[in-house]
Amino acid sequence: MSSISKRKWLAVFLGVFLLLEAVVFAQDARLTRITVSNTRDNLLLYLKLQGAFTEKMQEAILSGVPATFSYYVSLHRVRSLWFDKELADLKITNSIRYDNLKKEFTVTRPWKGEQPILTQSFQEAQRYMTEIDGLIVYPLEGLNKGGQYQIRTMAEMSKTTLPWKMHYVLFFVSLWDFETDWYTIDFIF
Repeated sequence: MSSISKRKWLAVFLGVFLLLEAVVFAQDARLTRITVSNTRDNLLLYLKLQGAFTEKMQEAILSGVPATFSYYVSLHRVRSLWFDKELADLKITNSIRYDNLKKEFTVTRPWKGEQPILTQSFQEAQRYMTEIDGLIVYPLEGLNKGGQYQIRTMAEMSKTTLPWKMHYVLFFVSLWDFETDWYTIDFIF
């Protein structure tokens, strides 16, 4: 067999291997129920992250590995003859940690301005991790009536930083990193 045909077979094999690996480790994490609303004073965002908790991630969390979800939100004023103007660029995080001794989950949501939430229900902890309810994006006084705006949002599982040498024991942690697509909502104020 010539070296050119060996290279072709090797390239095909590597391509199929990488494709299968991507399919096996692909996640269906996505943002749903994205809603833009307002109070008397502020522009608010509501959303839900679905498909974030895989079996491997649940096993890791139940064994004590902490997880952090980061949500990115940006607000732009759309201008037809010029570049869009960025009004807000937010990064918010939700973190979960399981205490095996107390058999309870601690969920922190600093953007919400509340104390850490303690619960013994994994489903409740997952709900707190995956729901953004009433995030203040921008004050209404900074928006122009009749102006065209755009909110872009996405979520990702932050890379977990483990103590030194634990990366060798918990090598599977990198397999549950994910990032959703960007979602865009256009609206007129």
